[in-house]
Amino acid sequence: MEWLDSFWSIYSTLVLSMGTNILLALSIYFTLSCGLLTVANAAFMGIGAYAAALLTLNAGAPFSLALLAGTLLPAAVALLLGPPTLRLSGVYLAMATLAFGEVVRITILNAEGLTGGALGLNGIEQLTHVGHVAGAVLVALFLSLRAAKSRLGRAFAAICQDETATELMGVHVRAYQLCAFTCGAALAGLAGALNAHFTFFISPNEYGFERGVEILAMGVLGGTGSPWGAVIGAVVITLLPELLRGLGYFRPLINGLILVIIILYSPKGLWDLLRGARRTAVATR
Repeated sequence: MEWLDSFWSIYSTLVLSMGTNILLALSIYFTLSCGLLTVANAAFMGIGAYAAALLTLNAGAPFSLALLAGTLLPAAVALLLGPPTLRLSGVYLAMATLAFGEVVRITILNAEGLTGGALGLNGIEQLTHVGHVAGAVLVALFLSLRAAKSRLGRAFAAICQDETATELMGVHVRAYQLCAFTCGAALAGLAGALNAHFTFFISPNEYGFERGVEILAMGVLGGTGSPWGAVIGAVVITLLPELLRGLGYFRPLINGLILVIIILYSPKGLWDLLRGARRTAVATR
């Protein structure tokens, strides 16, 4: 098993990053599948990361308790933020959640005594192992797949297709949207708590606008037709820069061009493209 040890020593960070990115992509899948265009998931990830890191650094809390707090605190914030914010839609909702993200980032920057300000938090104990990330991804994916096939998932899909018609059928649209928003926040917070405990260091800049756009890109690229689309989007967004590493300074340019081409030729995401290819293969047998 020498090859496995060698592989893990080189790519362990990449594998763990892919796992947390899958959690983040599943978090944005919930809101996108319910027709909500939000970019607050990076802020929820930051809340989860700081809550968990502060508990283990300052209070000596067990890792399990830190993960639980990192999951529940962003969910509680989403429950409070959701009712006034989800009255908006489209680009206005995106702007409101973008402003919330900036409020969280600036709050962390100015709370130097607690969060370290711009210098961030150093020396976070490395408690996250591959089993934690794999377990979290499997549980989140299983619950997402079950939810997608349940009454909850069908309500999300109906709201995404036509919010007004769904409401006229007696569905409590705001309650379902708040549920999607809260579930997404909890998953993003869990990803932040796990990520903070294998990178040793966190800072507010990691949870800003660019991170929010990256999370949104994972969901859009993979597609919102199934939780598998979120998984595919996260894997592509994580691996593509590494596969292009040999291109040096041209890597960001080629990376961006590939993503644009994928979106142009598969506007519903890679999951829809793969399903179409599978149906064609079955029909030609």
